[in-house]
Amino acid sequence: MSDKKEGFFAQIKNQIIAGVGIVLTTLGGVFIDEVKSFVGIESEEQTEQVQIEQKQEVNVQGPTIVVNIPEQQPVKEKVIIKEVKVPVKKKKEVEEEADW
Repeated sequence: MSDKKEGFFAQIKNQIIAGVGIVLTTLGGVFIDEVKSFVGIESEEQTEQVQIEQKQEVNVQGPTIVVNIPEQQPVKEKVIIKEVKVPVKKKKEVEEEADW
């Protein structure tokens, strides 16, 4: 593939050949496994997986959050705010006081 003289169709042909090789290898592996199971020959990995059976229990709980809100007491006294009129000095009075 390092040869740049190959054409587009030559690259596609190489990819198709590689794909067919992968498919044939996979089918061969599946066929061998089926023949072994039919005859009664099993690999060690399969027998170990059947024998080792584990139960896992997962109990996941988040942290418990406790919020304490103090009991509110009703208001016993009523506070009334009245508007008080404050006399405002006029400009002339302010100017007279600032006379130096």
